[in-house]
Amino acid sequence: MNQSTMPKAQFHHMKDGTAEDWHLIAKQFGEFARELPDRILDHLRLLDGDFGGFPVDRLTHCLQTATLAHRDGKDDEYVVCALLHDIGDTLGSYNHADVAAVLLEPFVSEANHWMIKHHAIFQGYYFFHYLGMDRDKRNHYRDHPHFKRTVEFVSKYDSPAFDPDAETLPLDYFEPMVRKVFAKPVRSLYKDAESAME
Repeated sequence: MNQSTMPKAQFHHMKDGTAEDWHLIAKQFGEFARELPDRILDHLRLLDGDFGGFPVDRLTHCLQTATLAHRDGKDDEYVVCALLHDIGDTLGSYNHADVAAVLLEPFVSEANHWMIKHHAIFQGYYFFHYLGMDRDKRNHYRDHPHFKRTVEFVSKYDSPAFDPDAETLPLDYFEPMVRKVFAKPVRSLYKDAESAME
């Protein structure tokens, strides 16, 4: 059905909305939310061909990061985090890790969310000093429970994923994992309203 012909709420100010209006909105939200994996995958494809000076384009880097994590036996949620860790490069040039973390937050564990949110600081260990920055900035988090997890992510999967000759599984390979992880939020403001969205 065309969006313009779908039923719409009748209020012009939220204070005037009725239960009927909000159930209609919730139902359409549920339908829209089910298409989230498609939008995520489409947005990830925007990284294809964007090198930014790196030896591989940003999509290849994401695919290699996910491939390394997958081949090392990480679970689907972790692999999807690896796949999407740089999805924010297109819109978050100065805070790409935050963008990825926000997208993942409702669907992943607190540990995986924290890892992705902070990975940019942790990868700085390898290059911040070349740019006049503090390479040891990650040490501010040394006592955090997810410090070692994030060091491992960056050192084993993110940082070595710039090799034009390395194994790079295609995006289609990871699509079922993306659909599984984004099927239902585990942490969301709207979690209690899920039945109204069906």
